[in-house]
Amino acid sequence: MGDKRSAGILLYRYHGGELQVLIGHPGGPYWAHKPDEGTWSIPKGEPGSEETDLAATARREFAEETGAQVTGSLRDLGSIVSRSGKHIFVWAAPGDLDPATSHSNLFSMEWPPSSGVIGHFPEIDQVGWFNLADAGRKLRAPQDLFLERLEQSLRS
Repeated sequence: MGDKRSAGILLYRYHGGELQVLIGHPGGPYWAHKPDEGTWSIPKGEPGSEETDLAATARREFAEETGAQVTGSLRDLGSIVSRSGKHIFVWAAPGDLDPATSHSNLFSMEWPPSSGVIGHFPEIDQVGWFNLADAGRKLRAPQDLFLERLEQSLRS
């Protein structure tokens, strides 16, 4: 597939009888002052040059962006095409992660632009558990489609 691809894991749990999902807020100065709604994302990333197993990419990216490993079986939630044309593949996994213990890997970029100063920023600056309605408002479109797929998958 010549198109850009990304793979991620949507961690879910039941808390007080309610289905919740773990999503992350992108780090770095670009996202720091954006509105909260429509900016969050499922922890995900692009496969490395030698990676062919997208589920393995999803596990690696989740670990890099949250500091936690996902073990066990995964529920395939399929893929979507983002507004930029990237194919996003997502799997769901049951789990529980304390957002206070989460930590993300860093990326480097020049900031402020044209300053010559290279800053280091977390890929995800915070994660949180949200019910499906709240997660749907926070997620970047069309990643919210995975919430409905998760709910359907858990019913069957």
